[in-house]
Amino acid sequence: MAEKKLRVMVAKPGLDGHDRGARVLSRCFRDAGFEVIYTGCHQTPEQCAAAAIQEDVDMLGLSCLSGAHRYLFPAVTKLLKEQGADDIVVVGGGIIPDQDFQYLYDSGIKAIFTPGATLDSIVEWIRNNVTPRA
Repeated sequence: MAEKKLRVMVAKPGLDGHDRGARVLSRCFRDAGFEVIYTGCHQTPEQCAAAAIQEDVDMLGLSCLSGAHRYLFPAVTKLLKEQGADDIVVVGGGIIPDQDFQYLYDSGIKAIFTPGATLDSIVEWIRNNVTPRA
């Protein structure tokens, strides 16, 4: 039987409409051999969590450039946990100050990628830290 491809979702919670980075990452993940779902902009935390569960993803990548990451990212991880889906690895990216990292890690975010992170380093992190869910 062929090895199961990782299913990753890229989501843009909140009112941030700057999605070039999310689209670049989606294409990069596809080129790396992952199955990719991109939700588009202006998603609520509830929509992000519901889509991740419905699509049975292994990883959810949240992108935020608006500064609302301290609210949006923990809201998504809380919803996933409440719905029994906290085995979905959630990572975040965007304009995130260093002083917010620990808060986000404590809320369940597993990795944070900011401008300057290479596409190769993000793909490598995923390959080393995300496994297909049962």
